[in-house]
Amino acid sequence: MVKARNAIEVKSAGELQAMRAAGLLVARTLAAVTEAARPGVSTGELDELAEQTICDAGAIPSFKGYHDFPASICASVNQQVVHGIPAASQVLAEGNLLSVDCGAILDGWHGDSAVTLAIGEVSPADQALSDATRSAMVAGIEAAKAGGRLTDISHAVQTAAERACEADGVDYGLIIEYGGHGIGRAMHMDPFLPNAGKPGKGPRLRPGMALAIEPMLTAGSAETVELDDGWTVVTADGSRAAHWEHTVAITDDGPWILTAPDANP
Repeated sequence: MVKARNAIEVKSAGELQAMRAAGLLVARTLAAVTEAARPGVSTGELDELAEQTICDAGAIPSFKGYHDFPASICASVNQQVVHGIPAASQVLAEGNLLSVDCGAILDGWHGDSAVTLAIGEVSPADQALSDATRSAMVAGIEAAKAGGRLTDISHAVQTAAERACEADGVDYGLIIEYGGHGIGRAMHMDPFLPNAGKPGKGPRLRPGMALAIEPMLTAGSAETVELDDGWTVVTADGSRAAHWEHTVAITDDGPWILTAPDANP
């Protein structure tokens, strides 16, 4: 690998293939968690399932032990935005909105992805919130093109969120203090990728760069609070939140979603 300006790593084709293997494992893990997530199941049980899936593949959970984080997934329920700590005491109930963030290290390379899951039947408003967040992520991915600039992605995320506000008649809160990041042999690398901003700013996007694109929206205020556990981030007004994420490689043929099971270069 080489480093481009602003210290963004540019991976070789072989290195991106290695990241793809890690990404596919993350996709399989999230699929298993999605299937198991239902009313009556604890987030602690989902964490155990994720860890077992990752370890059975000969990989290592990215999150467990990262700055002393105690679990293999982040499980954020309802008003929790990100970094929720799974627990046996946290039992999912009908109508919950659950965001699951998962990372795995395979042969030294990281994959990182997040989904928001409806537990049983959720309200139309909660489903719209999740859909709006996923649409913002997709817009960001579509803007991850060689020759563009980093904030083209930021602007695409912001614009999609604003369109969802208008379409849904809801003033969604777009979280800006947390965002995407570079990824490779470390989970968090340069650059920080804001979820809002003017286009045409920041480093030029080059084939071989890899980024985690991850918008977070709330159903109310974008203001957040970190709980006393030092990890869990919640909405200040108690509104619900959603989080979607994919690891994406920049290629000459367009964005390659490394953590999607059906993505091709």
